[in-house]
Amino acid sequence: MNTVRRPVRLLVPLVLVIVWLGLGGAFGSYAGKLGEVSTNDQAAFLPQNAQSTKVVKEQKAFSQEETLPAIVVWTADDGGQVTTTQQNAATRQLASLADTDGVKGRPSSAVRSQDGAALQGVVPLSPDLGERLTDVLDDLNRAADNVPGARAQISGPAATQGDLGDAFAGIDGILLGVALAAVLLILLLVYRSVLLPFTIIVSAVFALGVACAIVYVLADHDIVRVDGQVQGILSIVVIGAATDYALLLTARFREELTRSNDRVTAAWAALRGSFGAITASAATVALGLLALLISDLTNNRALGPVGAIGIVCAVLTTLTFLPAVLALMGRVAFWPAQPRSAHADTGGHGIWRRVAQWVDRRPRQLWLGTMAVLVAGAALFPALESKGVPLDELFVNDAPSVAAQKTLGEHFPGGSGQPVVIIADADKQAEVTRTVASTAGVSGAQAVTESGRPGEAAVVVDGRMRIDAILTAAPDSDTAKDTVSDLRDRLDTTDADALVGGYTAQQYDTQRTAEHDRTLIIPVVLVIILAILIILLRSLLLPVLLVATVALNYLATLGFASLVFQHVFDFTGTDASVPLYGFVFLVALGVDYNIFLMSRAREETLRLGTRQGMLRGLIATGGVITSAGVVLAATFAALIVIPLAFLVQIAFIVAFGVLLDTIVVRSLLVPALVRDIGPKVWWPSSLGREPASEDEPQSQPEPVELARAKEK
Repeated sequence: MNTVRRPVRLLVPLVLVIVWLGLGGAFGSYAGKLGEVSTNDQAAFLPQNAQSTKVVKEQKAFSQEETLPAIVVWTADDGGQVTTTQQNAATRQLASLADTDGVKGRPSSAVRSQDGAALQGVVPLSPDLGERLTDVLDDLNRAADNVPGARAQISGPAATQGDLGDAFAGIDGILLGVALAAVLLILLLVYRSVLLPFTIIVSAVFALGVACAIVYVLADHDIVRVDGQVQGILSIVVIGAATDYALLLTARFREELTRSNDRVTAAWAALRGSFGAITASAATVALGLLALLISDLTNNRALGPVGAIGIVCAVLTTLTFLPAVLALMGRVAFWPAQPRSAHADTGGHGIWRRVAQWVDRRPRQLWLGTMAVLVAGAALFPALESKGVPLDELFVNDAPSVAAQKTLGEHFPGGSGQPVVIIADADKQAEVTRTVASTAGVSGAQAVTESGRPGEAAVVVDGRMRIDAILTAAPDSDTAKDTVSDLRDRLDTTDADALVGGYTAQQYDTQRTAEHDRTLIIPVVLVIILAILIILLRSLLLPVLLVATVALNYLATLGFASLVFQHVFDFTGTDASVPLYGFVFLVALGVDYNIFLMSRAREETLRLGTRQGMLRGLIATGGVITSAGVVLAATFAALIVIPLAFLVQIAFIVAFGVLLDTIVVRSLLVPALVRDIGPKVWWPSSLGREPASEDEPQSQPEPVELARAKEK
């Protein structure tokens, strides 16, 4: 009978493995194809209802063709004055670029700065060059270098977009390689085996391939927008989540193998025992990400479904492919190590037994002490400035566009090349122009004319005109943003239909929208997570405590990050979306580890009571959750290979926060709180009622011995 049934029982795992091998082969290449459907045009990710977004749409009517301006700035090699000969040579070089590959329209003449030490010219480029933009900028740079005795640099939106493209170049291979190498190294150290780490890596790669294929199709049909940042975060989220879930499943499988020699039975028991925790954990992250859909920022709304798709794929491989492989491999998966009982006197479990004893003896001192550390960190939270990253800090390396913008700002008004664009009623041209020109912080204002020369009649389209205003301050500075705010306030009384846009206005609107999104999305995410915890743990008090601890961990992480960003990385501010992204990842992922811990603690509590259930849950999950936290921190830390301040900030916040949550919150704070509160923590459930004698730890055996006695 058994000889007949055994092949049949192995048939399902075998079919699942074959299906996933087919899916991996069919979709694996899509992990390297997302760049084909992604865009790094920041204008595509503006707030939906902001004035600056409306200006982008309206200003297209004032030019024959949409262009992407590149600003060339020349300075004399000797640091002195530029000559008329050099100015004429620069104008000739600009004129020679007319209608060349990638150039749309006629470049401007070279204009001398007021201090006479620099020249400036604008070259309109095609906005849809894509990967060809770098080659076009190289051609432009070579032509600009043909001015004797002068040094040429390229700034402006085209140069910034080109540097963004270079920063994300090779993201598919480099980021994926670094993340997988870090995960593989950690898994080899954790399991001390060869086959299992590679199996987990293959499972994560299959999940990433399927997720990227789905996102590719959605992006190709303009259902979602993907940029390099979303693309990079997707890879990290899938690899990190798939590895975390795999660690929980394989730990349970190893435990079940010590109880049953039948590998299929052990795999099924491991899947059944970890299914609830894994699906609940995935639901918190996926629904937390989907909450970003209510954001008014397009890149936030893109990350929501893209990240959720990645989480779902990570869960699918973990609950299908991985248990199927484990059922086929059995103990061989852990070769050359051998699975040991969770009660065996192994090093890792010995450590967690001692931690459990510490929690058991001094719960109140532990939770008060850890709470004090977290509160101290949270007190630093207001020091984190989230007003956006200045242009000179956008890249963590020496990007050419940043150096060029700095040179431009030294010799021309700070807003040169990035004018504030005002769209207003044409019949109010005189009043609007006076209002704009008289606003503090504006160095000059001019209506757009047919030839581009001042003094001519303004171009009028459907009764509307366009005015370009040059600011005295750098376009990404707080002073420039204040000027935009003043312009809008003053124009409301001159022309209620006037719109103020341009680069500075876009930065201002993005910052204000990000602040609004935080106040809207954070409560939604907290409610979602709280509801999932209530359903999973069938309690009200404990879910509230868990959410409060991870929220405190988030604030403490931002507080410590403010110190590191200011005094180590020399960042003067963070991207406006960093606090929201940090919240979604840290709180959702932080709850993950508490779900792993408390779902096991609840399982043990049903047999042993609250005190021993909590201690046994901590001992059983301590090693695997700590390993999962280290893996997730390492995968997010891999984002630093992309030289952008935004991703470096996200990488530090999530990596540091996950480690803080894993080592302090989940290991000490939560168990100590549960131990101190006792059975009431499960209120309103009566779960965990214990005899009075169990509250006398001095007369009790150690947790493991007591648990063994109860099992017997």
